[in-house]
Parts: sequence; structure tokens; C-alpha cells
Amino acid sequence: LARLIGHHYADFDGFVVLHGTDTMAYSAAALSFLLEHLGKPVVFTGAQVPVGRTRSDAARNLLTALEIAAARHPRAGTVRMPEVGLFFNDVLIRGTRAKKVESQQFAAFKSENYPPLARAGINLDFNDSSIRLLPAAQLHVHQQLEEKVAVLRLFPGITEAVVTAVLGVPGLRGCVLETYGSGNAPTAPWFLNCLAKACANGLYILNVSQCEEGRVVQGHYETSARLTDLGVIGGDDITTEAAITKLMFVLGLGRNEAEARHLLSHDLRGEISPM
Repeated sequence: LARLIGHHYADFDGFVVLHGTDTMAYSAAALSFLLEHLGKPVVFTGAQVPVGRTRSDAARNLLTALEIAAARHPRAGTVRMPEVGLFFNDVLIRGTRAKKVESQQFAAFKSENYPPLARAGINLDFNDSSIRLLPAAQLHVHQQLEEKVAVLRLFPGITEAVVTAVLGVPGLRGCVLETYGSGNAPTAPWFLNCLAKACANGLYILNVSQCEEGRVVQGHYETSARLTDLGVIGGDDITTEAAITKLMFVLGLGRNEAEARHLLSHDLRGEISPM
């Protein structure tokens, strides 16, 4: 997708990507990172009900996505949404903030920890203050993603064998650690030792909350105080979808450890809100 958009970037004013709903949020986040200095709209959309069925939502989603991709500021005439977005049902969501939350209703996606970029009713109402500004630089298309990453979701009663199995996958370079609340995790010695060993071996661990709202604040409670010292990187209010694709993107850049840690802990494409 990134290569195709880069190849045809000068030929079109905007792009609409038709995508299956189950992994759409992951693809939207990944493309957000790959398309650096994006100055045109890229809108993901799809349907809960296939287009051939009577009550399909496909036509409405597609037509609105096309309208968003073609939208211009009424006065300035500039691009209205120079970033990757995901439109579904009646809401336009930043690509790095989208999460699928429903499998049976038309309102399938939610904007997590960030206001929608637009809402579609009788009119298409853009939330211009929440949309990224036009970049000053030219588009740069990245094409490398590191596939050796994983997600480890904590749960009460998780065992050392499970944690060791995930963190010890041969060749693993990065792991999203889904913790409780504001980034809290077990304080059992065996668990902390597993994290310490993994970080010492060069594994990048990104701490993301299991909560749909709020953010990770490592050290706010005793149960997360040790994580920073061990080398775990706080993910702030990033979504799991954006976190895993950001790991793939940053580790694919081939930067040194200091640069990689800096990129992982700072906002790149609107995936992290300022404190």
C-alpha cells in the first residue's frame, strides 16, 4: 500500500483504501508511520455487511470516504485532512487512534483517547483543530517493517512459563506489554527478573494499558515503579494497534538503541497525546 501510494502520489489529490474490518485499524496505523510527511488524505473504509446484501453499509461508507478524500478548506482551498484516517458509519478517526470495538453493529470503530476528525450526518463536519497540519517537507515513503514483534497481555495468574515463552521467542526484537490501569504490572521477583533479562538481551518492551481510555504513567504506583529502571518504555496513551505497528516501523529503521527508544517514547504521527 505504501509503495502504491508513493508511486501514484503526484497523480491524485487523495486516496481511499477498501479494507476488511478485522485488521483495518492495524493497517491504518502502519500506513500512518510508513508515509512520513503525508500531505494528502488517505482514507480507509469498508463494511460490516457485504456490498451484495440488501442492508449493506458499504455504499454509504465508500461515498463518504470519497467525499473526505476530495475535501478542501472552503476558504483556503487546501487539503482538509493531510493524514491517514479511517472512516466508518458516521465517524472519521485518525489512523493511529482507531480501534475496532464492535462485530455486530454498524458503528464498528472507536477513536481511542482522541476526538474524531470528522462526523458525517446531513453535513460532513470536520474537527479542524484535531487534524494534523500540512507538512513542510515532501512525502517520504518508508518500506521496511520489522516482523519479529509480539504482544504479551497480562492477566491475574499469569505464570512464569507463559512470560518466558513469549519474551524468549528466538529472534524477537520488540514486545508490546499490555498492563493494568496506568501501566501497572506484577511485582513478583520472577516477573521482574523476566523483564530485566529480556531488556538486557536487547528486547524493546513498550508498556501499553489494557484500558480503552487514560494513559500509562510508569512510576505513578508502586506496581509500575520498577519498570522504567528495568528498561521498559512507557507508551503513554497509545493504542495496542498503533503500538505494535510503531514497534515494527521503528525497529525497521535500523537506528541505534538510543534513537529507537527516543522514537518509541515520543509522538510521531499523532499516536500519543501531550501530557
